[in-house]
Amino acid sequence: MRPFRQVLIVCRKELRDSLRDRRALFPIALAVLLYPALIAMIMTRIASRQREANDITIPVVGRENAPALVDWLSQQSGVHIVDGPEDAEKTVRDGTQSVILIIPKDFAVKFRDSRPAPVKIVEDSSRDGERAKVERVKRLLSGYSNEIGSLRLVARGISPVVAAAVEVQDIEVSSAQQRAATTLAFIPMMVLIAAFTGGMQIATDSTAGERERGSLEPLLVNPAPRAAIVSGKWAAAALLSIATVSLTTILAVVEMRTLPLAELGIRFRFGAEQLASMLAVLVPMCPFIAALQAYIATFARSFKEAQSYMGALMLVPMIPAIAGTMYSFNAQTWMYPVPMFGHYMLLTGIIGGRTISPWSYVANAVVSLVLAGVLVAAMARLFRNERIIFGR
Repeated sequence: MRPFRQVLIVCRKELRDSLRDRRALFPIALAVLLYPALIAMIMTRIASRQREANDITIPVVGRENAPALVDWLSQQSGVHIVDGPEDAEKTVRDGTQSVILIIPKDFAVKFRDSRPAPVKIVEDSSRDGERAKVERVKRLLSGYSNEIGSLRLVARGISPVVAAAVEVQDIEVSSAQQRAATTLAFIPMMVLIAAFTGGMQIATDSTAGERERGSLEPLLVNPAPRAAIVSGKWAAAALLSIATVSLTTILAVVEMRTLPLAELGIRFRFGAEQLASMLAVLVPMCPFIAALQAYIATFARSFKEAQSYMGALMLVPMIPAIAGTMYSFNAQTWMYPVPMFGHYMLLTGIIGGRTISPWSYVANAVVSLVLAGVLVAAMARLFRNERIIFGR
């Protein structure tokens, strides 16, 4: 009981000192509040762009050259036709309009002769925000072309079916939740980054910070084992990381359920069971992350040096997400115990509604906790090294 009590004393002391420091509270507040809010803003903006594409105004230059086409476009849902400017390219280049349709004078002649009648779409593909509008205009023109082509075949006594040599039928084996997971793949990366952010400040300040201030030597003079002191520091960082990642995950899930995802064609079902599964993956991971951060920070001679190490370490949770965008991974059992990669695979599987074996959770948690214990033991040995304690 006495070693455990000593661990609690050190843990309480580190938590109290850390929470008094505004530098420690800022990254936690950043992870808990800013990340979910930023994602909500992005998804809301994407949905807004989709709505703008559904209700679109198309400036047309030369509308008198194709009155039937203009009438057909104006009859489509959410489409408004207006006269186009004289210099269409300059107007789009300046950002006044996102897309302009130009109908040349020879359109009617070629159209009557059943030849391909040209139209021009003036666009700026570098403006990503206007891409949905441009794609809508292209789909409308393609639909008009197919409709007129079918009518021409019928007028010649030919069934339009003859023009379709191959009929493609899609057989979708994934669920709507799994398809939504590909769009919401940023959520696992976001909560993994939150886990790193939550305990980073206390892990660096309680090791490299105390070493720089010279307060580590008086602490080690106390009649407490090095393992108890190290465990207390590690436990404080782990608890703060758990609190941060739990709040971030809950806020992210709540926001995803309130955002207009249906307008983007995303069906997102997420209940208490999925939330509990995510926390079952993230909570055992936090002690490992805290131990890794504290162990690395122990080698730093100053708080600033430790922060540079933590900056490089923040790239670790991004690696699985980046690899997932470059390569298509099929989840296999051996992947789940791998740190970070296994966590990312489990989180994406939960969001996608996939069936995951309970042993995958157990193996992932056991590996994380074992690695945490190994790092804490290694850190305790470092605290017996005079070059670590007295070196500045």
